[in-house]
Amino acid sequence: MRDLSTWRGCGVPDLKTVRGRFVSVEPALFPACAEDLFSVLGGAENDDLWAYIPIGPFENAVQLAEVMAFAGAQQNWMTHLFRDAATAAPLGQPLGMASYMRIRPEAGSAEVGCVVFSKKLQRTPAATEAMYLMAKHLFEDLGYRRYEWKCNNANEASKRAALRLGFSFEGVFRQDQVVKGANRDTAWYSIIDGEWPRVKAGFEAWLAPENFDAAGGQRRSLLEIREAL
Repeated sequence: MRDLSTWRGCGVPDLKTVRGRFVSVEPALFPACAEDLFSVLGGAENDDLWAYIPIGPFENAVQLAEVMAFAGAQQNWMTHLFRDAATAAPLGQPLGMASYMRIRPEAGSAEVGCVVFSKKLQRTPAATEAMYLMAKHLFEDLGYRRYEWKCNNANEASKRAALRLGFSFEGVFRQDQVVKGANRDTAWYSIIDGEWPRVKAGFEAWLAPENFDAAGGQRRSLLEIREAL
């Protein structure tokens, strides 16, 4: 058991704009970024993106900005906007968002949530890289001990994503919430600091150029790479 007698906690997440190979991640400043986000996450054609998110869908960018600003001010969400790193600098095409939430610096713990990927971002290297960059900031820049992922237990896609990204399943909180007029059982996942080096190595090996063929297809899956480490 590690001695934590000198533990003094960590800083609050403060991820500035960082540009990866596929995606850039930047603080989402509302209302300034609301139009960009609504352009890829809003409208009836995207209502399904919000099916398991406690907020949304939104009728317009103003409504999106109001709700996200409230979440930041009242619930301490620190939301980040994802952009396509391949499109013109300094501002690439918007792709989606995610938030640091349930931030507990005194325990060195935070959650990634309100993960809303546009249909263009889903199932792409950019989506994986965005999650890698957000996790890396907590573990390496700030020394966090725990990174959480929670989702509706009925959301099979989110549960598969958590495991693929290296989170470990911890259990289900039954009748945890009432969301949009329905019960939510919440599935809990986490990565802890002792696991991060292996998870990080898996991310970096999967994202490396040599892991993709000429058509952009993966040569080895993220799970396959991590299991081989």
